[in-house]
Amino acid sequence: MKKLLIVLSSLLIASTAAAQVGTTVHESGKAVSETAKQAGDETKSAVGHEKAENKAKAHHHKAKAKHHAHVAKEAAKDTMK
Repeated sequence: MKKLLIVLSSLLIASTAAAQVGTTVHESGKAVSETAKQAGDETKSAVGHEKAENKAKAHHHKAKAKHHAHVAKEAAKDTMK
């Protein structure tokens, strides 16, 4: 019976760590995506005629990227606990 409890607790710990790693990877991907969108909008604002709109979009993408990076960092910290 003790062996079964040890195995079950080990599986629970492993699945929790895997979920945190998944969250970290997912949020990191979102942050990279938003950074790429930001760069695209900044390029459009430098070249195009809708400069104010594209600058606003770039600022929005930058804020979202920062948020996703923060969430990924916190999930990575939780993985190490």
